[in-house]
Amino acid sequence: MASQLEQLRQYTTVVADTGDIEAIARYKPVDATTNPSLLLKAAGIAGYAPLLDEAVSWAKSRSQDHAQQITDAGDHLAVAVGRKILDLVPGRVSTEVDARLSFDTDATIAKAERLIGLYEDAGVKRDRILIKIASTWAGIRAAEQLERRGIQCNLTLLFSFEQAVACAEAGVYLISPFVGRIMDWYVANTDAKSFEPEQDPGVQSVRRIYDWYKRHGFETVVMGASFRNAGQIRALAGCDRLTISPDLLEKLDASNEPLPRALEDAGARAPRPEPISEPAFRWGHNEDAMATDKLADGIRKFAADQVKLEKLLAAKL
Repeated sequence: MASQLEQLRQYTTVVADTGDIEAIARYKPVDATTNPSLLLKAAGIAGYAPLLDEAVSWAKSRSQDHAQQITDAGDHLAVAVGRKILDLVPGRVSTEVDARLSFDTDATIAKAERLIGLYEDAGVKRDRILIKIASTWAGIRAAEQLERRGIQCNLTLLFSFEQAVACAEAGVYLISPFVGRIMDWYVANTDAKSFEPEQDPGVQSVRRIYDWYKRHGFETVVMGASFRNAGQIRALAGCDRLTISPDLLEKLDASNEPLPRALEDAGARAPRPEPISEPAFRWGHNEDAMATDKLADGIRKFAADQVKLEKLLAAKL
């Protein structure tokens, strides 16, 4: 019997949720995702030291302004890590826009275009890049414009059904609903301290989104993310994509138990509803306490790690 990882690959595109080059080389995912937290971890890995030095040197050559140098070094490092990952995966890498821009549509567009420009200057075509943007109303509107300009996006920090609906209607390439962080909230805020996969609120959220997308014929890719255990992954086998951390990839690779398909497009179609309005989006999202809490918390944490990364770079400038 093939490993559960190999069985999963029959139904689902496997993506590595890491910036660890050794792990990517070991598990051979199709794509890989990064974020400020993963870049901060990568910056502490010895193999990445030349990339930090390269980013700092490049930033110094571009500007004499210290603040601008920090911004330039951060952008260059994100792209340099992405390029290194692309040497190992046949598909795409996701590179994230600064979380501090999550409520500024124009600034998000500008940062996305800059990152794509840096990739293209390095000889990497934009069809190998996904720009990661937080699924705020402003972020979704930015992604809508970027998609029209040929820059495909990965909408992250997605917790509510309203976020998923708005992303599909905006025509974004891919969404990343956060399974584990949804479960974390329910463990912290209800009497339930654990969930079987079928009752897991994060698993149920992704299944609802997947079924709604397929039923209404939306092409936006559903990529489950932020897993806490292998049971959550097994319960979503068949989802378009799953982005999985190295430790859980290892667990799946070590098991030869059968892994049946859990999600599948049944082929039934229904007319699309009227597009969600901004007031309906904001009210529906606001009524979901978990989604409101986790989106805000995720943005704050990514922003904090971005600041830590910038301090590390600033010390080298």
